Amino acid sequence: MSLEAIERNYPGESPQKLVVFLHGYGADGNDLISLAPYFETALKKADFVSPHAPFPCDESPFGRQWFSLLNRDPSVLQQGLENALPFLNDFLDKALASRQLSDSDLCLIGFSQGTMMALSCALQRPKACAAVLGYSGAFLSPQLEPLSKPPVLLIHGTADPVVPFKAMAKAHLDLQKLGLTVETTERPGLQHGIDEEGLNLGASFLKKCFDR
Repeated sequence: MSLEAIERNYPGESPQKLVVFLHGYGADGNDLISLAPYFETALKKADFVSPHAPFPCDESPFGRQWFSLLNRDPSVLQQGLENALPFLNDFLDKALASRQLSDSDLCLIGFSQGTMMALSCALQRPKACAAVLGYSGAFLSPQLEPLSKPPVLLIHGTADPVVPFKAMAKAHLDLQKLGLTVETTERPGLQHGIDEEGLNLGASFLKKCFDR
């Protein structure tokens, strides 16, 4: 099964970068593609794609999910994540190949459950992507032996009622233990979402990673 996606493609010559948005639980690819203009200025000649997660959402008649949240046992969540990874990796491989790009030209931007997917996916790909930007998420795979160690920026609201703010500190610690370079930024008073300051910080981070 190939994932369908919403795209905002570079209108000129062949793109030099691929930015992939990974949406949260109960949303779909339409949810994050509207953020592309915030990153276009910083990331020249980039294609932006936002795939729909592979499964219908358990708790939303219209949304999608990367994995179920009905059972929050960590081992069950991890297994669900692992079941979704082949879909995402297949999508990334095809999206890169069709543009004649490599993982070094790729960055993943996740929100909530999409951040969980982005982190685990990036660490398990044989070649490192340029960066991972995660909003309001968590890292579910602390025992993972990473194949790749891309730079990571995590941004999280201090008033998040859905994914607790403390999940960022735990992800930071777990990822550092695995040898990754991780930056974190807290957004005071922000609930489960992405604010303009977070977008600006994320765009600056991605530009820095691509310019290395």
